[in-house]
Amino acid sequence: MTETLLAGLLSPWHRALTALPFAWTEYEFMRTALLAILIVSPLFALVGTMVVNSRMAFFSDVLGHSALTGIAIGVLAGLAEPLWTMLAFAALLALIFNLMKLETGASSDTVLGVLFSATVAFGIVILSRKGEFGKFTAYLIGDILAVTPGYILLLAVIFFLVVAFWFVFGNRMILVSLNPILAKSRGVSPFWINLLFSLLLALLVTLAIRMVGLLIVSALLVLPAAAARNVTRSVQGYTMLAVGISLVAGASGLIASFYLDTASGATIVLAAACAYAVTALAGIRSKQVPP
Repeated sequence: MTETLLAGLLSPWHRALTALPFAWTEYEFMRTALLAILIVSPLFALVGTMVVNSRMAFFSDVLGHSALTGIAIGVLAGLAEPLWTMLAFAALLALIFNLMKLETGASSDTVLGVLFSATVAFGIVILSRKGEFGKFTAYLIGDILAVTPGYILLLAVIFFLVVAFWFVFGNRMILVSLNPILAKSRGVSPFWINLLFSLLLALLVTLAIRMVGLLIVSALLVLPAAAARNVTRSVQGYTMLAVGISLVAGASGLIASFYLDTASGATIVLAAACAYAVTALAGIRSKQVPP
């Protein structure tokens, strides 16, 4: 019933795209996938800028690969769809990461290295012992073309959560990433800000895994933000350019994958990588030009 209602709400979108003179618009799965890209791309850009500023790229990678353990827990629980156990485990991992960093005083890289090794190994052990590993290989590369109207609704909810977090905590995140001591003196708690952001990042990464796969999900967070950082220095320009790059790479990569018959997630990442290469060259060239 819910899927039918959501499909009805999406019908104007499908009608609008069908009117375009392109072969890919004839397929409903492509139209739905493009809508998912247009929703999730700004999310990747906004969160990605905070990931790059906070030097948390490795954390997003750990979250992606730890999805194996979330899947394994779902298998043990007898669930056909492990999404909810993946979300719960990702949230738990974000909490453990921040607590370990606070209590042990170890560097982020050290804590993440420990968590990465333990969680991935644990997930592989469980899945290999139960003989279920082959059933979930789709999560390795993702399948954006299998996105459903219900999944679009989940992405829309995450979109509003990310935008709300950006407006409420964006400046505090920047302050914490630049100078945690100054942030404390201003009454901002680095622990709670980082914990909230980690939980939000865990939610976004876990949902995105079904679209692009756990092997490359962190690339979509890092590449647009890193590309924008090559050519702009202001916070506003950095954010807007990252959103633009993410949208263009997402849409062009999806459409290119249709004509090339390639994996959509990987093709989108390659489009983002090309954007990074272009902005990196532009940044190098601008530094070589005398003032």
